[in-house]
Amino acid sequence: MLSDFKNKTAVLTGAGSGFGLECARIGARLGMNLVLADVQQDALDRATEEMRATGAQVLSYQLDVSNGPQVEALGQATLERFGAPHLVFNNAGVGAGGLIWENTLQDWEWVLGVNLMGVAHGVRVFTPMMLSAAVADPAWRGHIVNTASMAGLLNAPNMGIYNVSKHAVVSMSETLYQDLALVTDQISASVLCPFFVPTGISQSQRNRPQQLDNTGAKPTKSQLIGQAMSDKAVGSGKISAAEVAQKVFDAVAANQFYIFSHPQALAGVQTRMEDIMLGRNPTDPFASKPKIGEDLRAALRAPPELG
Repeated sequence: MLSDFKNKTAVLTGAGSGFGLECARIGARLGMNLVLADVQQDALDRATEEMRATGAQVLSYQLDVSNGPQVEALGQATLERFGAPHLVFNNAGVGAGGLIWENTLQDWEWVLGVNLMGVAHGVRVFTPMMLSAAVADPAWRGHIVNTASMAGLLNAPNMGIYNVSKHAVVSMSETLYQDLALVTDQISASVLCPFFVPTGISQSQRNRPQQLDNTGAKPTKSQLIGQAMSDKAVGSGKISAAEVAQKVFDAVAANQFYIFSHPQALAGVQTRMEDIMLGRNPTDPFASKPKIGEDLRAALRAPPELG
């Protein structure tokens, strides 16, 4: 397991905000070399300046993780500057809500491009170089962390496209863990499944590429409702991104696969698993909070306003 972080190299996508930024701060304190990647140049610049001020060696790289060749270029730049990374945090992600049939082709391509393919590119680019380093040095240790979500273990309504992307990341990460165990004892993997934590995820439309924009189409009622619910839930989270970042480093050091910000949310996962095992229809997700469910149904079923 990777437990000594000093002078090791970490690659972090989504490093300009949220979990990526907080993990970069911990990495700097631990004496790591940092490869900071983000799509938002100004946020990346601020993070880079902050980490360099601590004395950390930093490679700053602006990219869109959904773009395979750009992630390949990041891998090559990392290899040339620091060698194979010991810690890879495939963290960049975006959010989108609304009734699942109302998502446009552009919505699907954007969310799956970042949340799913961004992680896939990180896995396929960095894992081979980490395996090569492990073969060359029996003492070498590495770890890959993929950011999914509790939405990768549950299926809350009105946020289907996000659920789909995060379930895929959980599946990819579980498979990565098992595949690595077949070929090496020197590299392992974890999946981060946070619940509602104050990060920039609910405002991720700010970084949506122009070619995947909805070409001036107005958000649907369900999408507006979903955005408002997301803003409220994320903004009112009691666990901070910094606390979750510490959980990530603790899990890596302990070779712990599942990383949860809110273990109490696992009751819903248990109910879902029981639904599957018992062959019963999916349980009402609002059974324990009926008022929220009633309000959401009323809002979605209300006749459109005349205007």
